[in-house]
Amino acid sequence: MKREILVGVKRFFISAVSPFDFDLTAKIFSGGDRQIQSYEKGRYRQVIIVNGKLILIAVKAVGSVNKPRLQVELASNEEISTSEEKSAENVVSTIFNLDLDLKPFYKQVGHDEPLRNAVQKLIGLKSPGTPTVFEALVDSIVEQQISLNVANSMETRIVKTFGEQLTLKGEVFYAFPTPQQLGSARIEHLRKCGLSSRKAEYIREISKLVMKGKLDLEELKRCDDGTRIVGELDKIRGIGVWTAEMTMLRGMQKLETLPADDLGLRRIISHYYCRDARISGDEVRRISAKWGKWKGLAAFYLIMAEMIEHETRRTEGDFS
Repeated sequence: MKREILVGVKRFFISAVSPFDFDLTAKIFSGGDRQIQSYEKGRYRQVIIVNGKLILIAVKAVGSVNKPRLQVELASNEEISTSEEKSAENVVSTIFNLDLDLKPFYKQVGHDEPLRNAVQKLIGLKSPGTPTVFEALVDSIVEQQISLNVANSMETRIVKTFGEQLTLKGEVFYAFPTPQQLGSARIEHLRKCGLSSRKAEYIREISKLVMKGKLDLEELKRCDDGTRIVGELDKIRGIGVWTAEMTMLRGMQKLETLPADDLGLRRIISHYYCRDARISGDEVRRISAKWGKWKGLAAFYLIMAEMIEHETRRTEGDFS
């Protein structure tokens, strides 16, 4: 359904716990679909749903790493109330993990040479999350046992097929589908997005559980026992340990979680600690034990460090 009349516009500022480098943190969204979630020219944009209203958020940094401050603009074709503005502020805080204090993490890993080197290049990097746990769970199911590029293509098609559409000043944006929208989807329509029959079934069935209140993901997010969260999610058809751990990292900001059996993560940790030798999930767990409750965040820093290394080599190659 199209909504084209710009009615509600709000602008406000948010502070974050320092250090925080917004541009470095938002870098992971570079190259994203402009109609869904993107970071371009210092500005992050995404449509969120607040009280059933579609609201486009646009975020940019106006402070520094040590005195972080963000400018947030909201735009909608419906009036935005004060309470809805506050809800949108909370979503922005969730996406960029603004309340996270990185200093204890830096202290924890200060004697780990690969991580210490990564931290020196990535001061202020925080681990982004999804606005809802449901979004993280759906994405994690899509990404099971396939390449990230293929998964991203499927995720884009799912959002544009089932998500509600917002048109503002001639630009079209899509919100991530709700449990109701995916729970009522036909299997064949989900499969047209590239999903296998099983993944289509998993997503529809889990969406129905959330829709009917039989699975409260946001309540589960409040649980401090990671083992219990994995156990509860692992009971559900289509969710294994890897999917549960990825959901906890992205959607619940449980930064102590480490999906040690992830092939990509094993490769990256091997690159920094084992000279690119093939290693097992158990070896990853052994290496990461010294990271304490920051295992997931430490892994994210290594991922970003490798990404920057590749970009640097490519740039140097362009000028050689």
